[in-house]
Amino acid sequence: MFEELSAIARGLGQSGTDDSLARMLASLVGASREFIGIADLEGRALFVNEAGRKLVGLRDLEAVRATRIIDYFAPDDRDRVLQQVLPAVHESAFWEGELKFQNFETAELIPVLYNIFPIRSASGAIAAYGTVTRNLAESKYAEQGLQSLANIVESSDDAIVSKNLDGIIMSWNRGAERVFGYPSNEAIGQPITIVIPEDRHGEERNILTRIRRGERIDHYETIRRRKDGSLIVVSLTVSPVRDAEGKIVGASKIARDITEQKRTLERIATLAREAEHRSKNMLASVQAVVNFSTSDTPEGLKQGITGRIQALANVHSLFVESRWIGAELSAIATQELAPYRVGDQSRVRIDGPPTLLEPTVAQAIAMSLHELATNAAKYGSLSVAKGRIDFTWQQTTDGRLILRWSETGGPVVQKPTRQGFGSLVIERILGQMKGSAQFDWRPEGLVCEITLLA
Repeated sequence: MFEELSAIARGLGQSGTDDSLARMLASLVGASREFIGIADLEGRALFVNEAGRKLVGLRDLEAVRATRIIDYFAPDDRDRVLQQVLPAVHESAFWEGELKFQNFETAELIPVLYNIFPIRSASGAIAAYGTVTRNLAESKYAEQGLQSLANIVESSDDAIVSKNLDGIIMSWNRGAERVFGYPSNEAIGQPITIVIPEDRHGEERNILTRIRRGERIDHYETIRRRKDGSLIVVSLTVSPVRDAEGKIVGASKIARDITEQKRTLERIATLAREAEHRSKNMLASVQAVVNFSTSDTPEGLKQGITGRIQALANVHSLFVESRWIGAELSAIATQELAPYRVGDQSRVRIDGPPTLLEPTVAQAIAMSLHELATNAAKYGSLSVAKGRIDFTWQQTTDGRLILRWSETGGPVVQKPTRQGFGSLVIERILGQMKGSAQFDWRPEGLVCEITLLA
């Protein structure tokens, strides 16, 4: 390049140019990222540097010399160059403005900032034109990229904050305003500790220490405080910020509010534990049904187990409706005794105050009612058309629940000589609840009184 520029200088009458200066200029021209070129007064290109040749798509100097400078321009700009630009150079010795180049290889139109000035001979006459041209597309792309980045930061739902190495807030996006509640004019210039609870200030010191060492902190979960004093759970990502020389001058921080996410995970964990607990209770109840059940025949044993498991299934459907809070006693009784009220509602009377039973107690009552109803259907008042059942309950001031099952209108009752299986099941189930059952075998019908803590 030195030889090429020296030859051009000699051709323009600048043969006295100092070699050391020419070499320095050649180095600068070669290293430049701008288009730098020289053309004669006829518009023929004498020299274009490497960056310039790349911009217009010309491979080497031979291709440059075979092309007129005017052909570098987009067709729409060529008349302007000939009629406005060149006359202005002769008149004021300089012209600068935006034009478009056309790349010879791709036909791409490239916006440029075109600077053209005269090069004079030793006698002072204009001998050539020099040009330094900047590719505006790169600048515009960079500006657009920065603007796009700024738009992304500003529109992010996450808090994006920068701070210096003293922990002073330097920038604060809209996401930070939403997450922490402070508008930017109240946050910028303040210490980042305005959003950190006092008992966690040590975290900030540790973070800044790690940032000074050039470390990055990823997905660090911690607690932060909003302007209104409420606490939130956040996930932090903190990165060092470096200046043009690579020196760490601050930190950028992205904070994501994961409070609701954590609450959801906690609810899922709680539900999982509750589901496990309920499953174990259900299996224990089924196991108890199987262990308690006896019969003289396999078919009788099958029917007994099936009926008791169905009673459990019925009460569990009530738990689902209440989201496993429990079940209303009236609903349990209505559901269990419904088959015996078909066609004649007066056969079964159910009466008592609203009473919500927690699941374990509800299961015990459902099983007890199943046993009493099954016995009444086989041997008691429900075994004849005119028999009646009265099921009532009341709550005492000391927290006890008293339930009364009373049968009338059935066959004459005699006290059994041995304890029946139904009463045995009831006593065992209620015994697990620290409850009790009293059976009164009156001639007109069985009366059973159940007492337990609700």
